[in-house]
Amino acid sequence: MKRKTTSFLKALLLAAALITILFIVNQIHSAAVLIGKLHPFAEIGFLVLCAAILILTLFTAFRLFSVPKQPELPEHENAKPMRAYTAYMAGRLRVHTSHPEPMKQEKDLRWVRTDLKFLEVDALNITKQIATKNFYVGAFAQNTSYGTTTTLLNIIKTLWRIYSLHYRDQHLLEFIRFVRTIYMYLPLSDFNKEDIPAHMKPIVQSAFSNTLSSLIPAGNLLTPFFINLFLAGATSTYLTCLAGIMAARQCQVLTGEDKKEIVQHSMFEASFMLKEIIKECNPILSVTISNAVKKAGIESLDTLQPAPTGGSGIAAEIVSHLASSLKHIIRENISVEKNED
Repeated sequence: MKRKTTSFLKALLLAAALITILFIVNQIHSAAVLIGKLHPFAEIGFLVLCAAILILTLFTAFRLFSVPKQPELPEHENAKPMRAYTAYMAGRLRVHTSHPEPMKQEKDLRWVRTDLKFLEVDALNITKQIATKNFYVGAFAQNTSYGTTTTLLNIIKTLWRIYSLHYRDQHLLEFIRFVRTIYMYLPLSDFNKEDIPAHMKPIVQSAFSNTLSSLIPAGNLLTPFFINLFLAGATSTYLTCLAGIMAARQCQVLTGEDKKEIVQHSMFEASFMLKEIIKECNPILSVTISNAVKKAGIESLDTLQPAPTGGSGIAAEIVSHLASSLKHIIRENISVEKNED
């Protein structure tokens, strides 16, 4: 079924391309005939101009979608193709500004590995920066189309920045393949139930950390609400960290042995980065939500009407008294917190 569908799509694409070419040629010919009535040489000039534009378009499209020829990936460091692959990576990689030998003529494997180490630090910083943004997006815009779209765009932005960080020249088709490779590494592409505990463990540990319980305000009443926010933010952050770290490792592959370890090491490193981000974001998110809840509570209490003066309004009088007391307590707590700050 898959092979038949692929063959049909290829035939359909070929037919659409043929029809498009015939349509363009027919329109150009009609326009050339019309222009030729104005001047004898206008038709030839118009055809030459159109041909030049089409050639330029094809040339730029070829440059945009072309993929650089990559030598064979060596199985290990001592394999024969290692020298050719090292020369290929040395020619494509950006030279980091902190490299101790940026102008070295003969760039060997040690030079390439040194350059990759500096680039890796920048790639991890980019990943952490965008993953922190995705924490707040996931927490405040969870289960919304805006939140999902923004998170996805931020992940693609992470991949592009890491890809362009490593390579001097970028190619669209190569980047598309690069994104597809990272997607296949992520648990989203083939999320087996056996893999769920391994990916959920760092998310749950970060959301239910010991520091979180001390940051949650207003006692146990708001605990489910806060846990929901932290879990949503931690999930978005973990996926961003995992994608960014996998992208960095994919750009730094030098042997087949490195390629096999991408998923395992990326999950391990993403767990630690996730914990660092959650540790930094927890206080900010907790204080923000706490202040918003307190403010909303005070405004809601202000809407209560005073109790009637008659004897039949005992229940309303009790509610009004409790609301006034609660409002007074909340305002006192806010004043104490402001003075402590």
